[in-house]
Amino acid sequence: MKNKVQSFGKFLSSMVMPNIGAFIAWGFLTALFISTGWFPNDRLATIVDPMLMYLLPILVGYTGGKVVGGDRGAVMGAIATIGVVVGSDQTMLIGGMIMGPIGGWVIKKFDEQVDGKIPAGFEMLINNFSIGILGMILAIIGYYLIGPVMSAVLVVLESGVQFLIDNTLLPLVAIFIEPAKVLFLNNAINHGIFTPLGAEQVSEAGKSIMYMIESNPGPGLGVLAAYWAFSQDKITKSSAPGAIIIHFFGGIHEIYFPYVLMNPVILLAPMAGSAAAIFFYSITGAGLSFAASPGSIIAFLAAAPRGETLLVLAGVAIAAVVSFLVAAPIVKMGGKKSLDDAKDDVKSMKSTTAPVAIEGKVSQVIFACDAGMGSSAMGATKFRNRIAPLNLGIKVTNSSVDNVPAGTDIVVCQAALQDRARKSAPNAQLVVINNFLADPALDALFAQVEAMATGETAPAEESVKADSKKKILIADGIVLGCTATTKEEAIQSAGKLLNKLGYVDATYVPAMLEREKTVSTYMGFGVAIPHGTAAAKDAVKKSGIVMLQFPNGVSFGDEDAQLVFGIAGVGDEHLDLLAKIGEMMEDESNLSALKTTTDVEKVLAMLG
Repeated sequence: MKNKVQSFGKFLSSMVMPNIGAFIAWGFLTALFISTGWFPNDRLATIVDPMLMYLLPILVGYTGGKVVGGDRGAVMGAIATIGVVVGSDQTMLIGGMIMGPIGGWVIKKFDEQVDGKIPAGFEMLINNFSIGILGMILAIIGYYLIGPVMSAVLVVLESGVQFLIDNTLLPLVAIFIEPAKVLFLNNAINHGIFTPLGAEQVSEAGKSIMYMIESNPGPGLGVLAAYWAFSQDKITKSSAPGAIIIHFFGGIHEIYFPYVLMNPVILLAPMAGSAAAIFFYSITGAGLSFAASPGSIIAFLAAAPRGETLLVLAGVAIAAVVSFLVAAPIVKMGGKKSLDDAKDDVKSMKSTTAPVAIEGKVSQVIFACDAGMGSSAMGATKFRNRIAPLNLGIKVTNSSVDNVPAGTDIVVCQAALQDRARKSAPNAQLVVINNFLADPALDALFAQVEAMATGETAPAEESVKADSKKKILIADGIVLGCTATTKEEAIQSAGKLLNKLGYVDATYVPAMLEREKTVSTYMGFGVAIPHGTAAAKDAVKKSGIVMLQFPNGVSFGDEDAQLVFGIAGVGDEHLDLLAKIGEMMEDESNLSALKTTTDVEKVLAMLG
């Protein structure tokens, strides 16, 4: 049921989001030049109504038709939409959302029926006339039937919204909005529902409270501030300030969803903050002139009507303060809950942080989010910059989770979107993360990509491969009951053992220390996998892994590692064992046994 709601919501928002720039252009014209705007101008104000009545609905219908029926569907969607636009005296954004996809579906079905049956030489004639005739029919249906019906529906919806506002009941909407947002329905709610309703209100009053309900950055700010101030988990606490900047100023609200999911009771905080802000905006009559997208404080204030900037800012502050006050005691009582405890419904996120064993050549990595514009763009940029020094020629970009490009080798997405990612890219390897800012799965992916830069082509003969894999981890490469005071000391011990066993020469050890200065090799769950830099690939003689056990732990920054796997890789010979280590990290009992056992043979048996 949840997936169906997500798909429907995504479908609605997919018709609006590509056209947000047009909505913003209309919004600025409204905010600046209508009679109550910043710079009233009667001539420029005449652009406002035609954009709202014609341009925006037709763009929505065009996009909806294209989503369903491609380029021909887009033209059909636009033709069909003009019927409902002219057949109603109200703004037909919702009409475009209906007629656009219908137009795309009709021409798609027509093309399927005539596929292979058109006589040679008549293709252009039939293609053009089919759109012309079918589009005309849909436009007439829209004019006489859909337009009047949608007008009546809009009257009912507007009356309902006005009833909620007049009776100060609109804050109750927050009870439903905030839980829906953390299920990644934020774009669907804002652009599929509130944007069309808000546009109608703006056409009459020059502003709308509907634009303020989902996009207010205050509730999320309060949650993140509470984790920054009171979280007992060091990684979560240290990641919160960066998340605040990205959420509040960048407008990427998805960044705070994992902080809510790690302790669902926290939902009470943004719900309370949002309700308080909506109540404030309701009693003061505040509104925005256009959709604040993304939900950055910059966009939020830019959409404020003349003379209401401080009023709009006050509502954001109220939401943040209330959200913080509710979240603070919950975070305190949550103990050491970390981002790794965030869950997608009942699915634990812990299984997503294990090292990734990359299979085959990687040429394209896609970071995917719901809309393909916010958190995915940020994640792709960070990872692209991170791997740039390796010069591997890997393309790293972002897309919507439902439209992953063909030929993608690896898809990186958040846990709540993994089912959609698998459906969209069934042949791609999936890396499921929790936080685009700091996630062990991203560190593991980087380690694997870096290993590709240090490796050489593995021997072609299967017998040679099999023999090399057997010798990657041997009994002499396992040392139990170690002690170390610093991570540098532990890494040196691992490097010296790799050198002693003939896997690397002595220059590899300082390269391991240099690698640790760049990005921590701590993977989570008490496991670290130190290895050399890309420049040290010539120091690797053959693939090998050593394991050092530190029962009392050794500090790797904010966390302690009890297991340190020193890695030297040629080609992909060591990846099977890394995958096995990843599997062990998913099983807490086996992982605990590795950390405490005094039997080397048991370690060999457990790691295969």
